[in-house]
Amino acid sequence: MKIRDILKNEEPHISFEVFPPKTDAGYDSVLTATQKIAALKPSFISVTYGAGGGTSRNTVNIATQIKNDFGVTSLAHLTCVSSTKEEVHRVIDRLKENQIENILALRGDIPAESEFPLPNHYRYASELIADIQKQGDFCIGAACYPEGHVETEHKKDDILNLKHKVDCGVDFLTTQMFFDNNILYNFLYRIREKGITVPVLPGIMPVTNKKQIERIGGLSGTILPERFRAIVDRFGNNPAAMQQAGIAYATDQIIDLIANGVNHIHVYSMNKPEVAGAIMRNLSEIVVI
Repeated sequence: MKIRDILKNEEPHISFEVFPPKTDAGYDSVLTATQKIAALKPSFISVTYGAGGGTSRNTVNIATQIKNDFGVTSLAHLTCVSSTKEEVHRVIDRLKENQIENILALRGDIPAESEFPLPNHYRYASELIADIQKQGDFCIGAACYPEGHVETEHKKDDILNLKHKVDCGVDFLTTQMFFDNNILYNFLYRIREKGITVPVLPGIMPVTNKKQIERIGGLSGTILPERFRAIVDRFGNNPAAMQQAGIAYATDQIIDLIANGVNHIHVYSMNKPEVAGAIMRNLSEIVVI
């Protein structure tokens, strides 16, 4: 099923995200976790894309098993920064062979101390999106950044870039994680004003350990509200308490979003069925499976 059709339903929906193993040896454990997440009956499960090697190969494998064996719609990430156009086309061919209908088209993070773009590579996600459009009848998602992309100095320029990307053939957008819902509400107002009308799925990250915060701050510069900082300061050195508090904070964000008419939420569950399960239990009377 195409995700653009799922998003036509105005009832609240939750989707989750998993990532492939770094080596083939970890495939079975990732698949076991994915099966448990699929048993929660999310609207779809997305599978991230590794930079070359087994992780990128296994994106297609896991997305196929989610669809065929677990009975859940799957969304395959496709990142072009570390792949030639020919390599990307081979992945697209595999997705078509396995009847995967949904692709999240991303440029990806540029590797440190490397030239970019290399010959025969895509420079921007918009180029990848336009090419996917030519390759088959896919539902195409893309990323957006409510706090602005770290490489763009002015938010107005970031929104203009986003409009161009959407006009290349995007069916829906998924946001970078954020921890203050007002940031999303302001972002939605700004992009709608500029004519970006495709559905936007908020990306919610249940932070379950202190190291995640350090990594988040280093990669994306995400603003951490004082209320959230207080939780990390109080519970960050107690793993069980931090997990419970992080799940509660994410649940509170999701409830506020749904109460304000944002009905489709994407949770960065990171191969943790216990976290995904706790979120769904917290929403048992709000999200009807």
